[in-house]
Amino acid sequence: MSLVLVTGGAGFIGSHLTRGLLAAGYAVRILDTLSPQIHGGVPSGLDWLAQPGIEFRRGSVTSHRDLADALNGAEFVVHLAAETGTGQSMYEIAKYNDVNAQGTAVLLDILANTAQRSVRRVVLASSRSIYGEGAYVCRACSPQVRVWPGSRPAEQLRAHRWEFPCPSCGADMEAVPTREDDRISPASIYAATKYAQEQLIAISCGSLGIGFVNMRFQNVYGEGQSLQNPYTGILSIFSTRIRRGLHLPLFEDGQESRDFVHVEDVANAVIAALRSDVTAAAINVGSGIKTSVQDVAEKLSAAFGRAPDLKITSEFRLGDIRHNFADVGRLRDLLGYVPAISLDDGLKRFAAWVGTQPLPEDRSQAANAELQARKLMG
Repeated sequence: MSLVLVTGGAGFIGSHLTRGLLAAGYAVRILDTLSPQIHGGVPSGLDWLAQPGIEFRRGSVTSHRDLADALNGAEFVVHLAAETGTGQSMYEIAKYNDVNAQGTAVLLDILANTAQRSVRRVVLASSRSIYGEGAYVCRACSPQVRVWPGSRPAEQLRAHRWEFPCPSCGADMEAVPTREDDRISPASIYAATKYAQEQLIAISCGSLGIGFVNMRFQNVYGEGQSLQNPYTGILSIFSTRIRRGLHLPLFEDGQESRDFVHVEDVANAVIAALRSDVTAAAINVGSGIKTSVQDVAEKLSAAFGRAPDLKITSEFRLGDIRHNFADVGRLRDLLGYVPAISLDDGLKRFAAWVGTQPLPEDRSQAANAELQARKLMG
């Protein structure tokens, strides 16, 4: 039975992935710090870690000893462990770099200096954030020419000019699916650390003869995601406010868009990557469907059986992108996987699960106030 080490495996994606791995016949070893920001001050709801086939170790990827012990005997590594949250990363820079980039460097340093390596494939949980803005075209003057805008300057956002004008004719450009060979342009410290992870793995695994797949996750949602963390997961934030009878604040004009992909599809895509014979690839993992924040807020409200109570605030966060959704052709062609769960069905499942959970405090306003105090939000 092949052993898979899943770093950060006690979290949201890891819990779904572990169930899938066990069902597929793998043994699973999990290394996780049980971060209070994700799991709460007193971790709970982790009884599933005691089931047969799972070995749990509490430790950090920044600890050479913890990681070396966890790697012993593993044939596969799924590297999920990371600090997440675009806004928070802009002022906890050293922390994000230490866990994300340095933690990956420690992993690779151990692999490079282990004479009898058992690991033969590494799958990284990377992020769509590395692209920055997605790809755009101007339908008015050059519909066949793909362009990749830079970050929107604060002056543009303060003037509530949300979309990107065509540099040739001035018309608003239209977002198109982002491909893996499109321009990489991180717009946050978090994104920069995720791209650093990709580069470290591509270079090191390539030189060591270890297969790797860097999987660029889109906006992952679903049952089991943290309802405690106000820095990530717009659907978690919205679900708490819906349950508390509060309005849903929509930044900018509510039309910024993302690619929402259910966690079960993400877990299945990772398992497909482990089973594949792909030796070196970057692969988008998403639904391939563009959905505005307003649309997802309306759909989530309906999933809870509530009328949408939306408020367009015109607030913005520096470093936020306007649009990004994935071209998932490589996911289909290289891994043979096509996402199966629609957004409507996924939101119904998510809302049903949320209804079984204790009602958390709404900490979104406090998180926003912290960003405003640091002049990262307007």
